[in-house]
Amino acid sequence: MHTVTTLSTLADNYTYLVESHGEAVVIDPGEASPVLRALQRSGSRLVTVLCTHGHFDHVGGSDELARTGCKVLLPEQIAFGKQSAITFGSLRFTVLSTPGHTADSVCFYLPAADGTSGDVFTGDTLFVGGCGRVLTKSPATMWASLQLLATLPPDTRVFCGHDYSLEDYEFAATVEPNNATVRARLEQIRALAEACEPTVPSTIGQELATNPFLRAVTPEMKRALGMDSATDVEVFARLRRMKDDF
Repeated sequence: MHTVTTLSTLADNYTYLVESHGEAVVIDPGEASPVLRALQRSGSRLVTVLCTHGHFDHVGGSDELARTGCKVLLPEQIAFGKQSAITFGSLRFTVLSTPGHTADSVCFYLPAADGTSGDVFTGDTLFVGGCGRVLTKSPATMWASLQLLATLPPDTRVFCGHDYSLEDYEFAATVEPNNATVRARLEQIRALAEACEPTVPSTIGQELATNPFLRAVTPEMKRALGMDSATDVEVFARLRRMKDDF
């Protein structure tokens, strides 16, 4: 059994403290001080820092945290294929290769040992209601990574790297203004934002139902964009360009 604590870092980043049996793994520490305070409260020993990609807002606290004696693993320091496992104590993460935002982006999937929903830490690949910018300039690569995440169990909890959720769902509602499920999700996110509450976790099932980028496969999205005969990748690329200009 593990627990996940969501830490707000920098302007809009999320950092995650994953704890089990007195040991902790930190994912994407944009800064160190919130992590150190959380560890002081919990009493857990930090064993490893994991980073989904090398952008400073996801690794900025790593050097200071390394001074506690923990390991720091960037994507290029992890030997993995398309899906590989790394273990820290009782925590066994599956490393998913998800290039697109950056060439070396990865996500970390943590199945639950007790049969309940697992967790996936998606960095800047998949957001609540959105996805990262395609800095590799390859929409097909990013689309393949999103489709890999879409194969996870629907009840998998999604912990992403930024709180862009309100803007992402405002965009989703402009793309599909008649989608009642998307409108309802927008109101949920708006209420959380107004209460200054985290908008994570979502679930893979929620994202498949309401995230416009994952909905690029659906006839409804293709109709909304006037792209009935387009490929899924073409629809995704159009949505990403629209969001870039939103």
